[in-house]
Amino acid sequence: MVRVPKLTRADAAQAARNPLQYIAERWTPTSRTVRRAVMASIVMAVVIVVTGGAVRLTGSGLGCPTWPKCTADSLTTTSEMGLHGVIEFGNRMLTYVLCAAVGWAIVATRAAKPRRRSLTRLGWAQFWVVMGNAVLGGIVVLVGLNPYTVAAHFLLSTALLTLAVLMWNRLGEGDTEPKPLVGKAVAQLTWILVVAAGLLVSVGTVVTGSGRHAGDSSDVHRIPLDWKLISQLHADLAWVVVALTIALWFVLKAVDAPAGPRRRAGELFGVLLAQGVIGYVQYFLDTPEILVGLHMLGSCLVWIAVLRALLSLRERPVAEAAVPAPVAAPRPEHAPTP
Repeated sequence: MVRVPKLTRADAAQAARNPLQYIAERWTPTSRTVRRAVMASIVMAVVIVVTGGAVRLTGSGLGCPTWPKCTADSLTTTSEMGLHGVIEFGNRMLTYVLCAAVGWAIVATRAAKPRRRSLTRLGWAQFWVVMGNAVLGGIVVLVGLNPYTVAAHFLLSTALLTLAVLMWNRLGEGDTEPKPLVGKAVAQLTWILVVAAGLLVSVGTVVTGSGRHAGDSSDVHRIPLDWKLISQLHADLAWVVVALTIALWFVLKAVDAPAGPRRRAGELFGVLLAQGVIGYVQYFLDTPEILVGLHMLGSCLVWIAVLRALLSLRERPVAEAAVPAPVAAPRPEHAPTP
């Protein structure tokens, strides 16, 4: 049995003033623990998008008709609200799981030795995005699922996913200045790809906002645009992203770039191919709910693959402590001269 140290009043006061520092002084997580904590934040960032899509696709967006309570008189769902209330309230509860995952990542990276402020800053950035998106989610309910606020809700979730992926990538890097692995022209092509992918995701929210999945069975306001026309624009942007990905792979091959960037470009192409198949099938089958949900999952995976392709173009070597040169032994004052 390990003897638990007695908690003094001074320890309690210190823990109350700065709990993260208190934990860091008494616990050092392994690198495996830190990686698991950060990966949990990525997984939950994807899960909250998919479950949010499930709320919309099942018509449960107003299952809890108000916020922050579920009803005017109840904090939780009631039996009279049926399955829609359970689905909407369950998605709200997952926000707390997401907060716990992000909090665990913050604690683990703060307690790791040596301390890396770049990691904890990314963790706190995720925390504030989660808080902001929770408030925005409440506004979405209060304004009756206005499609513009729903789109902003999704895009803020994508920002959270971006921060989580950046945090994961920084785990395997040092804190030195990044060194490019490719030339400036290749980096510019990749940034064009990132912008095009961002537009693709953004237009996807307009497709959802003008399509038939309003999120509730009531008369929900829709974006007054031709759904098929916006879907065609979305498909055209998808082909632009695919073309840019293929061009990037060939350029990386031509300039004999390291294997990492070429592998990431190949992975992005594979994810885009799968996402494109789902997108076309759901369009011709009149957007069945299960395929729309898979398409939302694919949107997250595409964005992760785009970020990984971008981040693979540079490296931050881990700084190693210099080994001091051996000190020469002092020479005797009257040593014989050879």
